[in-house]
Amino acid sequence: MNDLKRAVVLLSGGLDSVTVLAYARSQGYSCHTLSFDYGQRHQVELEAAQRLSVIHGAQSHRVMQMNMAAIGGSALTDFNIDVPVDGVTDLIPVTYVPARNTIFLSYALGLAEVLEANHIFIGVNAVDYSGYPDCRPEYIAAFELMANLATKSATEGQSIKIETPLIDLTKAQIITMGSDLGVDYAQTVSCYQADPQGRACGVCDSCRLRRQGFLDAGRVDPTRYR
Repeated sequence: MNDLKRAVVLLSGGLDSVTVLAYARSQGYSCHTLSFDYGQRHQVELEAAQRLSVIHGAQSHRVMQMNMAAIGGSALTDFNIDVPVDGVTDLIPVTYVPARNTIFLSYALGLAEVLEANHIFIGVNAVDYSGYPDCRPEYIAAFELMANLATKSATEGQSIKIETPLIDLTKAQIITMGSDLGVDYAQTVSCYQADPQGRACGVCDSCRLRRQGFLDAGRVDPTRYR
């Protein structure tokens, strides 16, 4: 607890979040990763998160248990709603999980207080993404304001910063950044409906954005497709 640059990093096991972890480590942060078993369609992303946390030298890794499937309303938590496979549109897709980032960031905020960490890293992106409202800069700014009103640490002078290093980057730029930082994207799982072996469907929005990102970056796509 005596290192000065401590951070909580939200780690899903996907492409964006591991890039954020690698970036935070490159900036000298002692990282504590946080993942969520929230009732999503598959567990392989959690296995990837555990593996990536070790690979990238996190000081600790936690998996929080919650049942957002009991709320439903998303194709990622309700098996009665099909994951869309017809391409990315301008509408907010049914893969949006209601209030997910607010809930995740709240857990991260609590952990940050306990660890006396002043930084929370999250891999939200407002350029190449699926239109989720909780990935926008104004949302992050509002949450940070709330965090510094709601916490004991902030009222005692230790403000908390929500770090979003990917928010203005294209998917190709994210892949280039991560590759330069030594990220092995073959270890990541981004697909909304990956199989138990972690193989991607290739047709969901996440797969399409990821594949196009590698193409635009001029990098070989290491994703295993079924």
